Amino acid sequence: MFFKLIIATILTGLISGFFITFYEFLIIFLSHYIFMGDPLKTIPTLPIWYIYFVPITAMFLVNYIVSKDKAIREYGVSEIAESVTENRMILSIKALFLKVIASALSLSSGFSVGTEGPSAGIGAMIAYQIHKLFRLPVILVKVMIGVGASSGIAAIFGTPITGIAFAIEHIAYQFFKQYIGYVILSSVIAFAVASQYLEIITFQHSIGRKIQYNYIVPILLFIPFITLFIYFYLFMKKVLLHFIDLKVFKTLPKYRNHIFALLGGSVIGTILLIEPHAGFSGKEVVMHLMNNEEHIPLILIFMIILLRIVGTTISIYSNAVGGVFLPLMSIGALVGYGFGELLILVHNFPIEPFYFAAIGASVFMGVLMKLPLTAVVLSLETTFDYNVVIATGICVVLVNWLSNLYFDIKKNYSTKADKVQRVE
Repeated sequence: MFFKLIIATILTGLISGFFITFYEFLIIFLSHYIFMGDPLKTIPTLPIWYIYFVPITAMFLVNYIVSKDKAIREYGVSEIAESVTENRMILSIKALFLKVIASALSLSSGFSVGTEGPSAGIGAMIAYQIHKLFRLPVILVKVMIGVGASSGIAAIFGTPITGIAFAIEHIAYQFFKQYIGYVILSSVIAFAVASQYLEIITFQHSIGRKIQYNYIVPILLFIPFITLFIYFYLFMKKVLLHFIDLKVFKTLPKYRNHIFALLGGSVIGTILLIEPHAGFSGKEVVMHLMNNEEHIPLILIFMIILLRIVGTTISIYSNAVGGVFLPLMSIGALVGYGFGELLILVHNFPIEPFYFAAIGASVFMGVLMKLPLTAVVLSLETTFDYNVVIATGICVVLVNWLSNLYFDIKKNYSTKADKVQRVE
């Protein structure tokens, strides 16, 4: 049994690494093909009707694919594990390929969803098929799905330890501790494969290992600052769009997906016309904007933040296949960068905006997804800076407490209407 589990784990890591590399390249190819070049450069030159046509058409296609197999919908890894063990979901090879296509269409057409959700799902599906191939005991289904999910995250982000933390926090079963070695093995193998081909998210402008005590006051000021933006994000999601969703679901349940495909595509098209950086997964924002030496104007920063909050929220409700991990990171990175620029502008404080971008990216994701350990590990792997790690650990706990004073934050981003549909 031990030998079979080791081989199954190694295969999961290898296949996940290559499969997710293909998935990322497919997204890049489709986005460049659809927008006739680098979307961030070509969108301003394309006809207005075409910018609306692309996301609307893509979302109708995605909804059609989802209607053929509900397993393609983006659910959390823990929900997948529960569904499989209770015989409510079968992770077929067909669903694996359809999920890649649906997610690639969503991301390449400009919808603000992330690659990490599908990557974790792809890894989970691969692990499930290997579990069946090796005829492992049913009790190991959840473990293998956790192994696959961690492989997916490690590959797409180039962060093996973050992949491990993600799996532990998402599938926190007592017996999982016995099999942590297999999670580590699959994560580092998937990372080793994918890192040869994919660009790794790294904040290049980190201070280093020496603790900078002059950042204590700015960090304390940053806590209420980022909390306000989390409140705003939650307000947009919980009040406005939940209201619209439930109204549409009650009056036109049969045409709900069509209406949201049209509405979501129109909103994303408008966002792309205003500012292309506000669309897509957010990796472009984190990599292109956050690691550039030049300072970014405050007006542009807060405009992109607003557009990304709207885009991320509407993308989820439009059935775009993708996660929220990376989009939330991009919003948090921009919030942190904007905070740093504000301090320099108002008080001429000698700080580096990129430092707060790294903290903001991890904290925003960690609080809204209820993954504090993953947030701290992510900040370490993307910066290798103890200042960022310490600040992230403090902020993610305090901001989470402040956010929960008013909002009940949950990992599940599905709507009430979705829950009713699943029950029926």
